[in-house]
Amino acid sequence: MCGECAAVSARALCAGMWTLGVAAIWDRDWPDAAPVFPGVSWHQEQVQIRIGPGRHRSVLGYDLTLGEAAAGKVEVSVPPVVEVELGETARIECNFSIPGNGSYTIINWFYVSAQPPRSMQVERHNRVKLCSVLPGELLEDSTSYKGRLSVGQDNSLSISRVTVQDARPIVCQVEAGDHGAGENRTELHVYKVPEAPEITANKGGVSVKSRHLPQIATCVSRNSFPPPNITWYKNREQLHTEENKVKVSETVTRESSWLYTVSSSLFASVTREDRSSLFHCAVHYWLSGQQRTMESQNVSVNVFYPAEHVTLLVLPSPAFVKEGDNVQLVCKADGNPAPMFSFYKRELEDNWQDLSSLADANSGVLNLHDVNKSSSGLYRCQALDLDDMEQLEKDVELVVNYIEGVSVKMEPSSPLGEGDSVTLSCSADSPVTLDFHWRDAKGKKVAEGNQLVLSNLTFETSSNFSCKVTAQSVPGLEKSKQVAVAVQGKPRIVSISSPLYVRQDEVVNLTCKAIAFPQPSVQWNINGTTHEYMENQHIASNLTVRVDHNLLQAGAMCRVTNALGTSEKHIQLLDHKMPESKGVIIVAIIVSVLVVAVLGSVIYFLYKKGKIPCGRAGKQDITKPEARKDKIVVEVKSDKLSEEAGLLQGANHGEKRPAADQNEKYIDLRN
Repeated sequence: MCGECAAVSARALCAGMWTLGVAAIWDRDWPDAAPVFPGVSWHQEQVQIRIGPGRHRSVLGYDLTLGEAAAGKVEVSVPPVVEVELGETARIECNFSIPGNGSYTIINWFYVSAQPPRSMQVERHNRVKLCSVLPGELLEDSTSYKGRLSVGQDNSLSISRVTVQDARPIVCQVEAGDHGAGENRTELHVYKVPEAPEITANKGGVSVKSRHLPQIATCVSRNSFPPPNITWYKNREQLHTEENKVKVSETVTRESSWLYTVSSSLFASVTREDRSSLFHCAVHYWLSGQQRTMESQNVSVNVFYPAEHVTLLVLPSPAFVKEGDNVQLVCKADGNPAPMFSFYKRELEDNWQDLSSLADANSGVLNLHDVNKSSSGLYRCQALDLDDMEQLEKDVELVVNYIEGVSVKMEPSSPLGEGDSVTLSCSADSPVTLDFHWRDAKGKKVAEGNQLVLSNLTFETSSNFSCKVTAQSVPGLEKSKQVAVAVQGKPRIVSISSPLYVRQDEVVNLTCKAIAFPQPSVQWNINGTTHEYMENQHIASNLTVRVDHNLLQAGAMCRVTNALGTSEKHIQLLDHKMPESKGVIIVAIIVSVLVVAVLGSVIYFLYKKGKIPCGRAGKQDITKPEARKDKIVVEVKSDKLSEEAGLLQGANHGEKRPAADQNEKYIDLRN
């Protein structure tokens, strides 16, 4: 069999299978592996042989097994791999064939204990019997499997409440008496699906200028069996270990529960573009012969990088800044963290005024309150990176829009009189185009443009006019200037209380109103209490006086005077007696009507009592002095004047009577 065999010894003959022990020194013929023979399997191990007194040599030894092919006996088949989840029940089928359809005598189940690393010991030396199956009987050995084993009618072995320690080779051995024995083995794989991975980003941030690869994040997978693999991704692309760019550090820990915790840390160089990058990890594990994957959430890291560009903005927009506004100069840099900001304004001879005390160095905002024309100029922002002490700067020109020097010129400038014309011209200074609007004292818009022409002036035209200057390109920028247009002339009396009806000894108010410029004074020709007031460019004077006979006869005179002349008007007073007599006449008529009504009521009452007969015998003269007892004559006399009688007569349906009868009235009651 070999060129140089040191020793050959027969080890055992068991259940119809021949096993030969061979110790050999393979120096020429079998340098790399044992030879292949049909039906022969070899198991390699290191052995010590004695080659002389006190001398030993380590050689490569093989155990030779003559299997069923050689012996032609019992054939056994089992699944190559059986997978089961932790805590569940594993079912291992054992199918066999016996020559001549013979029956088995016993089925033995073994597990192979763990072997030391790099151990080459023969597998059968590490076998531990689980149980033996006799027809109709199960014999369990005292192992950690006791109470968890059962055998089905198809001779399959079931292991309940599987633990991670159960993940080992399982051997099914079938003995069939004279037919010998056969066996085969399966690998029992126990798995526990890992929990979802937990990812934690570097909270302190990473710098693009770090001398060493900074830690980006850590990914942890807990409670899995066997331990899974962890991979890393950036922006959905897998990262692979690369020198000076990407490094992954992994730690595998077996917990007291025999489950594994795997921790993986990603170290990678970053650039400023990674400020928006997303990182995540994925856990890969095997299940039912297929690889499964669970992904973590996406995380980002705070990337530190120096500023490359600086911007300086004016808020609000520089085109709309006007006097009185509050302005902000906002300085921004594209570095992280933000640099320190300083502000300056250029003065004369290229000197720069430090304005940093008015700004927030961290936020980069300079506040300018109530700006004016002098606030215009060139401003500078300096950004200082404290990591590398590099400095960037940016300038901006601030223009404060303004309107100044608003004035109104009047042509002619000499005093104006009624009937004259005048031209008002408005002007102002500003760096932007201006618009002009004219309004009167009531705020009514009267004209557009920088000139206002007023013609045919009167005292009523006199007023205060305002020129409003605006800039359409700068909303809210405006200023106004007022001018007084005064029309001069002697006073003109526009209203008096004449004629006025009064009674003697009555206290009355006499009113005189005039208009003029310069402002006039008002005088009365009689004594009394006066009160003067101005109303819409008019002067008004009220005189309180008691009416006497002389005042009724002469009336009152109002005289208005200024430097340019005098105007006067007479107030006529009329006695109030005539209107009073007319009132007396009306009252008399009313009283007469009431008297007639009362008499009619009395006559009607007497008629109802039968005191006054009524017939149709014809008219009787009731004007005779003699009167019969059956006749009743009623005489009505009036002491009123003939004028009042005439009124009564006119009231009696317009009936005319002789003059002699105007003082006596008769009523014919016969009809």
